[in-house]
Amino acid sequence: MPLRDLDPSILPPVNVDELIDGWERAWSGKDEKAFAAVCSRKIHYEDPLTPEPLEGVEELGRHASRLWAGFPDARVEQTGERLTNERYVAAPCKLLATHRNPLNGLPATNRFLVVHAVFYCEVRRNRLLRVRGFFDLYEAATQLGILPGRGTLGEKALMMLRGFGLRAGRST
Repeated sequence: MPLRDLDPSILPPVNVDELIDGWERAWSGKDEKAFAAVCSRKIHYEDPLTPEPLEGVEELGRHASRLWAGFPDARVEQTGERLTNERYVAAPCKLLATHRNPLNGLPATNRFLVVHAVFYCEVRRNRLLRVRGFFDLYEAATQLGILPGRGTLGEKALMMLRGFGLRAGRST
């Protein structure tokens, strides 16, 4: 009987650390197929760079390939204890990478970045079924020199242009 047809209650308990270690290795390994070892075929994935949630391990692999194309030295490392109840996992980590090649119309900046993230995952049948990545996209853009740093005059000007900080004038 195929594993996918087994009752999940009779599967051996998942070792969450091994599963998330495999997830981090898949992001670091530059092999789209590596996600199949830790993810459900029907994985549901989203992060700040996915306009719509990705469905399936193949879409996730293509998404990772785009990262690797722009950041060929990209790697993901654990930054703290993983919190779990065996069904859900919160896994803090960081992405370390150098922007060496153009990406989505953005020319290479050749800047190194460190982006802290948390993956919130649902585990089913010893595989990742749903994963949502949380990270600060603005911070990544400032590290790449694309957006002004926080608290700078440039950031204040950008916020004014976007309509933040503007108030209707008072008549005195």
